[in-house]
Amino acid sequence: ALNGSEQNFTEGSINRAIFLLSIPMILEMAMESLLAVVDIYFISKLNDNNAVTAVGLTESVIAIVYSMAMGLGMAATAMVARRIGEKDAPGAAVSAVNAFYIGISLSLVISVVSIFFYEDVLQLMGANQNIVDVGSGYTLWMLGGNFTIVALFLCNAIFRGAGNAAVAMRSLWIANILNMILDPIMIFGWGPFPSWGVEGAAIATNIGRAAGVLYQIYYLAGDKGIIKIKKENIRIDWDIINKLLKVSAGNVGQFLISTASWLFLARIIVNSGATAFAGYQIAIRVIIFTILPSWGMANAAATLVGQNLGAQQPERAEKSVWTAGFLNMIFLGLISVVFFFASRAVMSLFTSDPGVIEYGTECLRIVTFG
Repeated sequence: ALNGSEQNFTEGSINRAIFLLSIPMILEMAMESLLAVVDIYFISKLNDNNAVTAVGLTESVIAIVYSMAMGLGMAATAMVARRIGEKDAPGAAVSAVNAFYIGISLSLVISVVSIFFYEDVLQLMGANQNIVDVGSGYTLWMLGGNFTIVALFLCNAIFRGAGNAAVAMRSLWIANILNMILDPIMIFGWGPFPSWGVEGAAIATNIGRAAGVLYQIYYLAGDKGIIKIKKENIRIDWDIINKLLKVSAGNVGQFLISTASWLFLARIIVNSGATAFAGYQIAIRVIIFTILPSWGMANAAATLVGQNLGAQQPERAEKSVWTAGFLNMIFLGLISVVFFFASRAVMSLFTSDPGVIEYGTECLRIVTFG
């Protein structure tokens, strides 16, 4: 499951296939959500609820980028997996390249808009001037550097489609290790480095993610995997782009609807004060950390469906979905039990502020069982 070799998932045990795909995918998604948890952990040590609020408001907006990247990534996984199931590795490479072109275009538009309106984004989300003064630099770096998010999601989707989820997992290990090392250095100003405060967390996260993306590109450009990006694959194919946009439209729309609810909720809660919002944001980060791994099993199902449909085995594809769904239900049920009985202890790991702990504890319990 972890050694990075591609597997043929169109034959053999479905349970074994889900296990081989899910383990690295669960670890991958856990690593992605850990980036946000690590940031909020160190930022909370600044003992400034305005900083936590700024981060929370920014992340609420960045969730839109996540939605687009995840929706496009699911389309890329499906198309790449279908080509792999058909034994068409060059076609899979062309699909991967064109998915990347869409991601680059999307990221560039978001970056340009953010560079000019990053303060307006915070104000639109209800931030007062104190929050803007403390956290606008974080917003600029995170939205302006959104390419690292989009590229990381897309490249990992390509690896998942090829059945090599271990490489996707390793790229996020690199991103997280660098982020964990750089976060305290750049936030608090250790050694020769100046103290960047909350802005330092954004810089550290972007550096970590960029390193993960470079590892992904290095692997895709090499000869180790099924998908090999060569000069002949680097071409624009409008037919593939249109198919990717059509397939991803429904996924993006689905994610945007759920993201909009979180965004508007954040906009409402910020009016209750920095303490309430800080508790809410820490709780949401913890919830996302535990919920996102369930996407690992969902992504495993997506890879199995794509490869088996490509191999003309629809019954096996359907069975894969039901099996992954059942296992996911058990996992999320266990997480809910943990949150119900240990939510206060979890919140205490991030802050000693009794007000923040109280709000966060209620949020964990309500969101988990609501």
